[in-house]
Parts: sequence; structure tokens; C-alpha cells
Amino acid sequence: MNDLVKNVEKWAIDKGLDQAPPEKQFLKVVEELGEVGAGMARQDRDAIMDGIGDTVVTLIILAMQHGMSLEECLAMAYQEIAGRTGKMVDGVFVKSTDLGDQ
Repeated sequence: MNDLVKNVEKWAIDKGLDQAPPEKQFLKVVEELGEVGAGMARQDRDAIMDGIGDTVVTLIILAMQHGMSLEECLAMAYQEIAGRTGKMVDGVFVKSTDLGDQ
């Protein structure tokens, strides 16, 4: 995975995306997420896989534009969820702090 991330970062630098406005890159993130949703609506596994991959690419670039790495962002997110408690509600994991009086 590390080699793939490095390849994406190099590709982005070669294309000048590391110097582009992060706000524009965020729009690409949202666009690719929309493609994931479209693939899910059609139950098209290949479109879902392509959309997820493209979303990860856009997130790698967005992180890079902010002087961060995908690994750093993922490590921070995992640190937050590692000890999280909660329960499944209608197919969605809801953390304990959001459950309220339920």
C-alpha cells in the first residue's frame, strides 16, 4: 500500500496538483464519492471499486496539499476509534456519546 500511496503522490507532484488550491481538490473528493454512490445505486461492483479507488487518490492529494500524509490521517482516525464504544442502529454504528438516552 505504501508504494501505491507514494506513486500517487509522485503523480500528483508531476501534474502540479500539490500546488493547486485544496478547495478544488475537495470538490474532486466529493465528485468521486458521488461515483461510489452511483455505482451502489446500480449495484455495479466495478464502478464502486473504481469510485472508492478514485476517492482514495483524491484524499491522498488533499492530505498532501495540507502537508499531511494519508498514513498520518489514517493513524489519527484509528487512534480516535480504537477504543470507541457504541452499537449498531439500523445498520449504522453509533458511538456511545451520540446515543443519548436510548
